[in-house]
Amino acid sequence: MENVDISRWPFQKVLIANRGEIALRVIRACRDLGLQSVAVYSDADRNALHVRMADEAYHIGPAVAAQSYLNIPKLIEVARRSGAQAVHPGYGFLAENANFVDACQEAGLIFIGPSAAAQRAMGEKTAARRAARAAGVPIVPGAMTDVADDQEIISKAEELGYPVLLKAAAGGGGKGIRLVRESRDLLPSFRTARSEAQSAFGDSRVYIEKAITPARHIEVQFIADTHGNVVHLGERECSIQRRHQKLIEESPSPIMDEALRARMTEVTLNLVRSIQYVNAGTAEFLVGPDRNFYFLEVNARIQVEHPVTEWCTSVDLVQEQMRVAAGLPLSFKQEDIVLRGAAIECRISAEDPSNRFLPATGTVLGLQEPSGPGVRVDSSLYAGLQVPLFYDPLLAKLIVWGRDREQAITRLRRALDEYTILGVRTTLPFVRWLVDHPRFASADFSTDFIAEEWEGRQKVADLRVQPASAASDGQNGSTPSQSEELSLEQLAAVVASLMAQEHQEREQARRQPAAQSAASTSRWRDIARRDGLRRM
Repeated sequence: MENVDISRWPFQKVLIANRGEIALRVIRACRDLGLQSVAVYSDADRNALHVRMADEAYHIGPAVAAQSYLNIPKLIEVARRSGAQAVHPGYGFLAENANFVDACQEAGLIFIGPSAAAQRAMGEKTAARRAARAAGVPIVPGAMTDVADDQEIISKAEELGYPVLLKAAAGGGGKGIRLVRESRDLLPSFRTARSEAQSAFGDSRVYIEKAITPARHIEVQFIADTHGNVVHLGERECSIQRRHQKLIEESPSPIMDEALRARMTEVTLNLVRSIQYVNAGTAEFLVGPDRNFYFLEVNARIQVEHPVTEWCTSVDLVQEQMRVAAGLPLSFKQEDIVLRGAAIECRISAEDPSNRFLPATGTVLGLQEPSGPGVRVDSSLYAGLQVPLFYDPLLAKLIVWGRDREQAITRLRRALDEYTILGVRTTLPFVRWLVDHPRFASADFSTDFIAEEWEGRQKVADLRVQPASAASDGQNGSTPSQSEELSLEQLAAVVASLMAQEHQEREQARRQPAAQSAASTSRWRDIARRDGLRRM
């Protein structure tokens, strides 16, 4: 991006209506542009890293998100108090809430994202399907059932053919989705889906969609400005998922060829133009075994996985979002976008893989983040941070780049070996298992991969951390009793010792014969046992 005189921009101060690593990402983009940043924080986030990093920070309420990060009047009030002229929503929370966009505009604030009209057009799934169909985008065969009686629901499912998916019309983020494989499960699942949709989104409408299996989940990143420029930045592979939640993303997709890319990006840009969309967004598709693709939805915001696109295109998407919001044209044209190399992102979350991925909490007692050529870590962690249970468990994103996918995977293994988080259970052991899996290396996977290779074959009961003492302190976030308290010097020595031991054990595991290392269950257990502070 060329140098820009921000003194001419309609905003010089940006309120970031979010937390965690995405808040830090936006703060850094502001700093690079010379803009001032305003952070907000709840009671649970008083000591969060984004609060320390921003130019200003304001308290917005209790830990419960509904009373803080989702409190639109409070956020508008803070924007006024701080003198911010623009708001960046990040992802999650209010990022795709059209009412929030309206509130910002009514308060005279610039919303750094798509318009309320575009969000309403794409945020409701059935409306998005209609818009996609009108723009000539292929959609998954399906039918609305919000007014259907039981017999009509059964008839529509039989017409589509099993398996089918039940989806909340107002859903998103992998929520409100149920797979039905047999007719006997249809009506009970449908009633449950309606109840879940009402509870999660305040909207009980559910529709039926043909389940495409096996399928790859491919998404196209795009951005548009107010000058008529609409550009795509290639695709991302997001098929490694657990219960519709993405775990690993990469760019470019290993299955992509120029013909398929041309078709998918063309229909994406047609859709974007048809709804007069402005700013960054992502169109999501399923690709079937016959290489036919079908539209799923548009995410009208910056995505968690945007760094892999940034690395392969050398475009700073967050800065471009701000540029577009300021009324400037994009700093590049379509012909300038050339995908270089391969990038892979792993999500590191505060979840316990040995216990059905239940959310974890605790204090980060020790932290060693990877670095070196081709490694990027977007993280909100620091030693001493108390990880709360109130929000999405995502702690950090590990992103690597290589000249090709093979080098990217090699760098990813090296980075994972360097990565240590003590005191809180995380998904790091699970990610190490996944990246070492031969099907991942060969790109032989679909959205069913985790169900087949982890949930279908790995017995979680057999993978539990063996010694009870291993989970008695740092693993579950508890602290030693009064009689067991350590001085800072002793604690530092313990953490340093554990880090050294962990590094040594990983080196030993890597040198095991191929036949032994293929037994990922034992290696998973070994690493999981080490992911926290043992009782000394």
